[in-house]
Amino acid sequence: MLGRTGIAAVLGKEKTRNGAQNPVLVLSCIAVNTVGKMVSLFLYDVQRFQADARSCADGLLAEGRTPVLCGGTGLYLDAVIDEMDFPAGEVGGRARSAYEDLLAERGPEGLHALLAERDPRSAELIHPNNSRRVVRALEMLDEGVSYAQKHEGLKRRSPHYAASIWALSMSRNRLYQRIDLRVDLMMEQGLLDEVAALRDDGLVADSTAGQAIGYKELLSHLAGECSLEEAVQTIKRRTRNYAKRQLSWIRRDGRAKVLDMDALSTEEACELVVSGLGAGQDDDGGGR
Repeated sequence: MLGRTGIAAVLGKEKTRNGAQNPVLVLSCIAVNTVGKMVSLFLYDVQRFQADARSCADGLLAEGRTPVLCGGTGLYLDAVIDEMDFPAGEVGGRARSAYEDLLAERGPEGLHALLAERDPRSAELIHPNNSRRVVRALEMLDEGVSYAQKHEGLKRRSPHYAASIWALSMSRNRLYQRIDLRVDLMMEQGLLDEVAALRDDGLVADSTAGQAIGYKELLSHLAGECSLEEAVQTIKRRTRNYAKRQLSWIRRDGRAKVLDMDALSTEEACELVVSGLGAGQDDDGGGR
């Protein structure tokens, strides 16, 4: 987690299936069992994560256990715990290949200009340098769907699970120190060698995995575009920015119970989560 702010959701499909009856928390298997395999595929995205995480959670719930989703991007958590549909899109399909060829020919600005011509509202929502999303928006137009309309629909939340959500918070200085220490530790433990091996296996910078913080910067270093020190400092800076976005998601979402880790020990925070499961999932608000 690179020492970022933490977001965790405890899931239950029914209000009667709560922490009071199942006090032992079970770490969601998606993060533990599949991340290494999926990184090697390079094309793993939120849609695939949604399917795999829900399959894992449903299996645990069927066994009477309580799944826990921990960490990461708010979008990925939303995709699991809330109703969120994705346009089909076909990796390697004709339409995507055609737009990727057009991207290579015209560059990011040229492709974004095409989107602005065809769908101005969607173009306003997507940065010109986010070429993957521009390509997807153009694909969606070919399918008769506007990215802008779809984006608006994602704001209307409908829970898929009865989920209790906790977020960890701490002072900014302490958080940034933890991020820096975590990045240094990852480098000591061989992150550069890991990225080099993945590159040799076919990882490229414009893939989903190649854009991940840590991979992106070290791929740039391995390509001779920056020094190792510059890459490491960029990882730290982008991770700090990522933590800010997590905090923004927590505030915007409004469902999370915030645990102040400057005032609580890890054991105390865990006790609060466990003790709050039953009350949280028996609420009239859908178990949030």
